[in-house]
Amino acid sequence: MTHVDRLELVLLAAIWGASFLFMRVATPEFGAFALVEIRVAIGALFLIAVLLWRGGGAELLRLAAPLTVVGIFGSAVPFVLFAYATLKITAGTAAVVNATAPLFAAVVGYLWLRDKLRPTQSLGLAIGFGGVLLLLWDRIALNVEGAAWAISACLVATLCYGVAVNYTKKNLTGVAPIVNAAGSQLAAAVLLLPLAMIYWPADQPSVRSWYSVTALGVLCTGVAFILYFRLIARIGPARAITTTYLIPVFGMLWGLVFLYEPISAGMIAACGIIIVGIALATGGLRSTLASRE
Repeated sequence: MTHVDRLELVLLAAIWGASFLFMRVATPEFGAFALVEIRVAIGALFLIAVLLWRGGGAELLRLAAPLTVVGIFGSAVPFVLFAYATLKITAGTAAVVNATAPLFAAVVGYLWLRDKLRPTQSLGLAIGFGGVLLLLWDRIALNVEGAAWAISACLVATLCYGVAVNYTKKNLTGVAPIVNAAGSQLAAAVLLLPLAMIYWPADQPSVRSWYSVTALGVLCTGVAFILYFRLIARIGPARAITTTYLIPVFGMLWGLVFLYEPISAGMIAACGIIIVGIALATGGLRSTLASRE
């Protein structure tokens, strides 16, 4: 892995960590459905433009059905759940819970695809979920109203991510990542459009909220996916997914810097425990040590 690869990993984590900040700002004015509809629609337009420029548009129609499933579980449902959650909890808290996605991917892979779990992976799963329980306890102890429901929504969202990644592995192996991303975002935009129209905000959102939702679509969806694809192509998916470890750090940092959200000792401890659990469950710790040998 080169210095440029490492820099892009950190940049990707910073961008995806900022998505929770933008949701925290824009969701109260847009509502979850309208916010996510605009996000995935902008992301779809951006990614489809790149896909057509590369000459891969025919794949979208041929793979419409599986891409729709990925759009539901990989974008539409989890994005709405995270947007709802940011109405009740801080951007940093949501980012920490988001880090459990690889844990759910491992569980779903074991139960559905019969992927074997090594003892260290099982230990990692237990440690990771222990971190989630610590985070939940920390939020409740601080009397954060609605924290339990919000964190539960985040956990369901990360479970959806686990389903989506394993469905992709089973049904879309060999398909170019840009096709998966563009098609799934387009499907999510189409499916969410009726709900977005029904729940469209009665009052015009502020310019600040429009900037935030635009950043979600262009930066956190379109540009981020392009960066992710580049990393997968250069260093492989196993190393590219290690960006997940840094997302909670940036989620808490951006929330502190721009929204003055407090960071408790419990959040830091939970974040560290979850990251250790992910490293064990996904084999990331072993890969990292091997790459340094």
